[in-house]
Amino acid sequence: MQIKNAEFVISNTDPAKCPKDTKPEYAFIGRSNVGKSSIINSLVMRKNLAKTSSTPGKTQLINHFIVNNEWYIVDLPGYGYAKKAKSDRKSWALFIEKYLLERPNLVCLFVLLDSRLPLQKIDNEFMIWLGENEIPFCIIYTKADKLGKMAIEKNISALKRDIKKTWEELPTSFVTSAEQNVGREEILAFIDECNKNYSSSS
Repeated sequence: MQIKNAEFVISNTDPAKCPKDTKPEYAFIGRSNVGKSSIINSLVMRKNLAKTSSTPGKTQLINHFIVNNEWYIVDLPGYGYAKKAKSDRKSWALFIEKYLLERPNLVCLFVLLDSRLPLQKIDNEFMIWLGENEIPFCIIYTKADKLGKMAIEKNISALKRDIKKTWEELPTSFVTSAEQNVGREEILAFIDECNKNYSSSS
């Protein structure tokens, strides 16, 4: 897929105020500081479309971006950032949950996991919740350039083994590096195929 243009559309905390649900959209979520904004920028080849920060918890809203005037990328707030007030974390959880459960044109949620770390309890519990609520998702393993190839392969194999303890079939996954654009073409090809299926079923 060729990315011709990508533009910011709207930020809000109310799914009812999201753009009209006539175009397919793909949301991105993960623990704070997992590299979510960097992956989004890598996909569209724009350095600062999604705001990146060294401070975890920067994204606090549902952010919509229109790509090629045909489909949306949705940047969701990261979860699990302990330094935010409990009331803030609770309000985030409520509007994220509402978006995920009620957005009819959400084709796929990309759940980002740091490829350098073992499976985190909060990630595992979140993916189980997605399964229980029949929300389609894929996994993106991030920061694959931060360790050697063999170490990353070992880590990802361990992650998949742990995830397989819960799932009969592993979700579709992608190994990525935002800095080196690793995995970019594979994710865009997946989205392109989903878009075609979405159009034919509409």
